[in-house]
Amino acid sequence: MKTNEDYQKRIEEALRDPKNLGELEGADAVGTAGSAACGDMIRLWIKFKEQSGKKVIDKATFQSFGCETAIAVASLATDMIRGKTAEEVLALSAEQLAPELGPLPPVKIHCTQLVESALHSALQPQSAPPAVAPVTAPSLLDNITQPGLPSGKLKIILLDEDENVS
Repeated sequence: MKTNEDYQKRIEEALRDPKNLGELEGADAVGTAGSAACGDMIRLWIKFKEQSGKKVIDKATFQSFGCETAIAVASLATDMIRGKTAEEVLALSAEQLAPELGPLPPVKIHCTQLVESALHSALQPQSAPPAVAPVTAPSLLDNITQPGLPSGKLKIILLDEDENVS
């Protein structure tokens, strides 16, 4: 069984030289997925070409606002899908998108699902889940910038990482 140290090493290797970062000019498809709950967002650009009478993915790129795992999965997945048809990519499970990382810890499974959702958003937009989960509660910024809050009466105290808040 892989340890947390093994997992961290695999993530660091994938992040050392992430592939396919940035927008892809002239993309044939663009997909976005994200979660307001965790704050991760992925946008994928896909360009197709004709190969042996089939329309296959020539290049895929991504941008991410997310954790290291989400970036690593997107980097590996954009390389992996080259040469595949849209149907072949849509048939892949989230776990199959970055096999080099091995099994992810349960709290990081959503990273592969995020990339899978962005691919579905790009390749099958009519059946993709919403790009961003609806926000059901106001954000911290919403709370501190609401009208009627007395100006100059807001005090923000930054805590050290090791401090516990009760």
